[in-house]
Amino acid sequence: MNIKTLIGIGAVVLLVIYGININNGLVEKQETVNQSWAQVENQYQRRADLVPNLVNTVKGAADFEQETLTDVIEARSKASSIQLNADDLNNPQRIQQFQQAQQQLSGALSRLMVTVERYPELKANQNFRDLQTQLEGTENRIATERQRFNEAVQTYNTDIQKFPTNVFAGILGFDDKAYFEADEGASEAPEVDFN
Repeated sequence: MNIKTLIGIGAVVLLVIYGININNGLVEKQETVNQSWAQVENQYQRRADLVPNLVNTVKGAADFEQETLTDVIEARSKASSIQLNADDLNNPQRIQQFQQAQQQLSGALSRLMVTVERYPELKANQNFRDLQTQLEGTENRIATERQRFNEAVQTYNTDIQKFPTNVFAGILGFDDKAYFEADEGASEAPEVDFN
């Protein structure tokens, strides 16, 4: 073999090794995104699991508004019915559907908490207070996990867009992942009325 052939074979071998290295790095980052998403779902599931206990505790209050409880139950059902898998993380519309269902549940729970204010005996109930504390903690965990998910997506998306990784990412089928976006209207300050 002549020197040109050896150089050509060496270049191809180096390119293959480099491509394998890039692939392994992207797989690792993709799995970090998937794991972060699993944590987001885990916290939403925790919240969904708290809802029946909360509803049952509230049902015990005399004359509690059934419409409010029905809204919470229906919102939980809808939020639980939308499931995403790792392949859906490339689809911003699927993440938006999931997020909207979760927003509906958040809204229904917020209305429930506002309605509870009119029931002092319910607010004094230790079970209710414990559930309310757990729910508040879960909402904080959800926010934290969504932030971690977005950070993992940012790292992954940045890597697959850098040259020369973007060439290998395109060949190997690595696509951008969608971010969890802020709730609609989140940038607007809430209106406060003390009257």
